[in-house]
Amino acid sequence: METKMKMIIMNICFLFSLLSFCSHTHAAIFEIRNNCDFTVWAAAVPGGGQQLNQTDVWTLEVKPDVTNARIWARTNCNFDASGRGRCETGDCGGLLHCQAYGTPPTTLAEYISYQFDILNLDIGDISLTDGFNVPIEFSPTSSECTGGNISCKADINRQCPKELKAPGGCNNPCTVFGGDRYCCTARDSSCGSTGYSRFFKNMCPYAYSYPKDIAPVVFTCPGGTNYNYTVIFCP
Repeated sequence: METKMKMIIMNICFLFSLLSFCSHTHAAIFEIRNNCDFTVWAAAVPGGGQQLNQTDVWTLEVKPDVTNARIWARTNCNFDASGRGRCETGDCGGLLHCQAYGTPPTTLAEYISYQFDILNLDIGDISLTDGFNVPIEFSPTSSECTGGNISCKADINRQCPKELKAPGGCNNPCTVFGGDRYCCTARDSSCGSTGYSRFFKNMCPYAYSYPKDIAPVVFTCPGGTNYNYTVIFCP
């Protein structure tokens, strides 16, 4: 009876595989490493947060039902024994274990899963739409993935335009000026590249420079299998 039931389930999964029905039960494993010569407080939504001294690694598992996640570094933090405090960049409501996105400026590693969609892909990118605080590299570890390593290694903080400068980082113009021109907020927005977005793009050509950037570099992995990813701060 057990063998017959297994055969039935396998047949059902085969019939519905094109609709991404049965094969997508994998968790995404992220190895988050701090190569900076200073302490960072890694953050992830979902996932929480953890202090990482130089060379420390945090291994994070993102559950199969999660369709998108973001990972970033927080800097110059101070937390008490209860996990409450404040960070100069990337702060998430004063909590060590983040439950919400961080306050800009933050360099973002973004993960999107279409495993329950006909597209059947996991996608990774780096985004500067919330500004920049530390260099970052984001990569898959499987040879089945395409696109390879993507990174943003430039010293953006040192070269940041003065009107975008923030303590510990460099803001995206959307954060500073708001409005559709920089934030692409209107439903029928036709906003495009600006001098500020071109600054970010020139510094980090593989990252999203503004919300409607049409030329970022991403990596993709087939959905439905266990994959590991690596995020490195200060690669």
